[in-house]
Amino acid sequence: MDYEALRFIWWVLIGVLLIGFVVTDGFDMGVAALLKVLGKSNDERRVMINAIAPHWDGNQVWLITAGGALFAAWPTIYAASFSGFYIALMLTLFALFLRPIGFEYRAKIDSETWRSRWDWALTAGSAIPALIFGVAFGNLLQGVPFYFDDILRLHYTGGFWALLNPFALLAGVLSLLMIVNHGATYLQLKTEAELKARSEKLSVKLALVCAVIFVLAGVWLFLAVDGYSVTSLIDTNGANRTTDKTVLIIAGAWFSNYAKWPLLWLAPALGVVGFLVCALASKTQRHITAFISSSLAIAMVVLTAGISMFPFVMPSSTTPAHSLTMWDATASETTLMIMFVVACIFVPLILAYTGWSYFVMRGRLNEQHIRDNSHSLY
Repeated sequence: MDYEALRFIWWVLIGVLLIGFVVTDGFDMGVAALLKVLGKSNDERRVMINAIAPHWDGNQVWLITAGGALFAAWPTIYAASFSGFYIALMLTLFALFLRPIGFEYRAKIDSETWRSRWDWALTAGSAIPALIFGVAFGNLLQGVPFYFDDILRLHYTGGFWALLNPFALLAGVLSLLMIVNHGATYLQLKTEAELKARSEKLSVKLALVCAVIFVLAGVWLFLAVDGYSVTSLIDTNGANRTTDKTVLIIAGAWFSNYAKWPLLWLAPALGVVGFLVCALASKTQRHITAFISSSLAIAMVVLTAGISMFPFVMPSSTTPAHSLTMWDATASETTLMIMFVVACIFVPLILAYTGWSYFVMRGRLNEQHIRDNSHSLY
């Protein structure tokens, strides 16, 4: 296996890790974000929390694994992204802090006010990261303001408020809504009675809105957001040469991969279809279909962004030639090979254990179960 193949494999694997995070941690973040929306009583909110209690911390590991893989496989991109998005990433981190302490502390004092404040903390701790992740992808598609000096020190030339531009905010709204919708589809599988009915109604609306926003974002990207294109040859199997290429900013360049390989249009098409099927399945109470189609739609949204930018990972709006691609920002061939062997051994084990845990914890929860086990559940 040569260096070029390893680089492409790790582009795929990091994409898989991101999809794994969004699909698995997405539903528990979505459920927590809906605590104050769907939960009309403390018992209902406890049902929602305990529906995700066995899995939320394990699902969070996908994010940690993706971050570790990014650091090891693409160290230059890791450094550039944490420099450029530092404030946004710190806000995400502090928001995520609210989740474990919210789960643990909301029931420590028998006070409605106390519980309500922790419920809001759980809602914010789940909604804010979902919003920020979408805003980050929106900015990547527009280019990030950075460049490298003569000794390859990175300089970020933008500011935090510039990240909150209209297209990035639209991407953030899409990210938030599809995560919330994913949580609603999971509640359809795990709850009963009125809570399940409210989840079904909400998912019908959210899935349709997500489909519309996804299409709107694609049209906006095509008409108003210039893409990046490498116009010089890159030595895909040689040493990293971060600044040794020619990059042009061209209108519609983010759609060039679809023009070369029309089969790639299946990704955005399946994303839209997934949202539509999710809405229909929620309306007809086909709960497993609703959850699977929501998972498919989320995966296709992430895949669409990756395909559109390929081979770029972090384009530079300040100096386009300094844009980071999967060919010139990777770790050494030895590092990628060692990581690949480790991934081949442990990823199947993790997937098997995860699947087993979901199987063991299957079944619905109701308010009576919460009341009967009030001292052993969240």
